[in-house]
Amino acid sequence: MFWHTGEFGTGEEYQLLLKTTTARYAELEAHLVEHHPWDNPEVVGTPIAAGSPPDLEWIDRTMTSN
Repeated sequence: MFWHTGEFGTGEEYQLLLKTTTARYAELEAHLVEHHPWDNPEVVGTPIAAGSPPDLEWIDRTMTSN
């Protein structure tokens, strides 16, 4: 259930988790907003405070190579 543009509604909504670096966040956000069917999709960035070294290294390696 949700409240949007002054109206109550129901429907399916999904949460998607994507990982990127701080340096590439703006690019990812712009892409998501441009290609999303809604006028104002919820796109938020949450910093990774800690993580396993191999995973953090993978994020850094894959995001800086593109």
